[in-house]
Amino acid sequence: MNIVVCIKQVPATTDVRIDPKTHSLMRETAESIINPFDENAVETALQLRDQHGGKVTVITMGPPQAESALRESIAMGADDAVLITDPAFRLSDTLATSYTLSLACQKLAPFDLVICGKQAIDGDTAQVGPGVAEHLGIPQATFVIGIEMDGRRLRCRRLLEDCFEVVELRMPALITVVKQINEPRRAPMKGVLRARKAPITIWDKDALAASPDRIGLDGSPTTVVKSFRPERRRAGQILQGTSQEVVEALATKIRELNVAQSQA
Repeated sequence: MNIVVCIKQVPATTDVRIDPKTHSLMRETAESIINPFDENAVETALQLRDQHGGKVTVITMGPPQAESALRESIAMGADDAVLITDPAFRLSDTLATSYTLSLACQKLAPFDLVICGKQAIDGDTAQVGPGVAEHLGIPQATFVIGIEMDGRRLRCRRLLEDCFEVVELRMPALITVVKQINEPRRAPMKGVLRARKAPITIWDKDALAASPDRIGLDGSPTTVVKSFRPERRRAGQILQGTSQEVVEALATKIRELNVAQSQA
């Protein structure tokens, strides 16, 4: 099997800076990690490869420092990694991002399966994975929690709000996975050492033959009107003592805050 995994590097903290002109996150200044859902995507690919043979290639689109996320994936066990980076890709929305990633998948063809995390924790749109499938013209299944393979058919169990749904796809196909599908493995020391020296393929817009009007800001119909950091909440207070003392202290605090009115 030739499996492609799309991952994203996201801010590791809520204390991030926002560009006052573009209203976008200033990713270059933020500490970053692999998007948690994408770790499950990598683990899913590695398990399928271990069971059925083949190759796992991890790709990401982002600034040069996103290379560290690729090396973490190699340490976990991925075979190859591709960094898609170019100043022209900056400020891409989900449409432009999915288009760019689909070009990378085409360049890696023939592939059997593309795996993405359910969504990225910095955007929470869950649009990029389905968008990649649409650009590639292949079937897709989202929110996958279980997988069975039967030849060229993929049977996926989907996690919905109040039930499960089972669908069958003919490969090549794309799936997005939820966190409940597995527990990502810890990178062994052998993998960490290998990742330090592993070559990373780098593709820019010219390598992908990307249309200028479909990438970056020009290819992004989404307009961010405003971005802001939520106000910090005041620290809480822990009441200690016996049950009676805690209840009396809590009642006093509620009266002081005028949260509730006493009734005679």
